[in-house]
Amino acid sequence: PRMLSTSRPGAAPKGGFCFENSRRNAVLEGNLAEKGFSAPKARKTGTTIAGLVFKDGVILGADTRATDDMVVADKNCMKIHYIAPNIYCCGAGVAADAEVTTQMMSSNVELHSLNTGRPPMVAMVTRQLKQMLFRYQGHIGSSLIIGGVDVTGPQLYSVYPHGSYDKLPFLTMGSGAASAISVFEDRYKPNMELQEAKTLVRDAIAAGIFCDLGSGSNVDLCVIMEAGVQHLRGYDQPAQKTPLEGNYKYKPGTTAVLSETVRPLTVDVVEESVQHVDMQ
Repeated sequence: PRMLSTSRPGAAPKGGFCFENSRRNAVLEGNLAEKGFSAPKARKTGTTIAGLVFKDGVILGADTRATDDMVVADKNCMKIHYIAPNIYCCGAGVAADAEVTTQMMSSNVELHSLNTGRPPMVAMVTRQLKQMLFRYQGHIGSSLIIGGVDVTGPQLYSVYPHGSYDKLPFLTMGSGAASAISVFEDRYKPNMELQEAKTLVRDAIAAGIFCDLGSGSNVDLCVIMEAGVQHLRGYDQPAQKTPLEGNYKYKPGTTAVLSETVRPLTVDVVEESVQHVDMQ
């Protein structure tokens, strides 16, 4: 937007890049600094996770990039975690927090099932997760999408790091969520067929991969139906490396050697002596 620009407000751009907002931001930050304040810094996370309810169940999707600041730490990270035979969970945010949180929940759900003698419900898993995250007041950086099929049918929930939650027919989370949700809002329909729903989730995750620097590599899907679960690891590889078209190797001697000095290395000779010990 061109609002609050510092020069020529309302003038039509003549083409090229416009840096008026950058100057405006510098002025605003300077005013904050004079009063002893600092501009808020965005907390960077990197992931695109998504889920939707279709005709026969739930489909979860995720990318496979794990980042450490601006470094890609893992190109094939698993972000869809097992909770119960009919319930899976996608994790975004801090990778270790999401991993350990889902492992603890899987253990608690198994104990709950053994104690009650009933298969777990998605609502029960969501309630336990949001209560635990609320208890830690957001210090556990896990943004979760829980999907599954239970006695009440297909269920899809999202849980935020502070403990709030949503129950919707389609959901996205992570830094690529805006790109993914735009695909869902454009093409989602109730009671979609399996193949159409898989393609839609794949396209939503691919939008995050191409439009968000923190998301990348492959698309993982998890199809949960009453008949069973398909965990489709590496369902698609939309961002494959392009082969180099040219030869970028230089011949020896391309760069001139300005000077060369040879210094002989003197090595001290070390004499070794072996002593035999009589063990008798």
